[in-house]
Amino acid sequence: MLRISDITYSVEGRPLFEGASATIPAGHKVGLVGQNGTGKTTLFRLIRGELALEGGEIAFPARSRIGG
Repeated sequence: MLRISDITYSVEGRPLFEGASATIPAGHKVGLVGQNGTGKTTLFRLIRGELALEGGEIAFPARSRIGG
């Protein structure tokens, strides 16, 4: 299960995520769709730990697969 709880993240002082939360149950597949510049890649980078959250928490089992 992927659990995103109350995350906050800004880019150059501009809020991108404020209090965002979501839960994706184990075994489910999801896709993100949106216009360019809306934070899709940033969200994946936050989930993978490539970027540091300003607030909130992202938790998922080590055996989870992100992408592909």
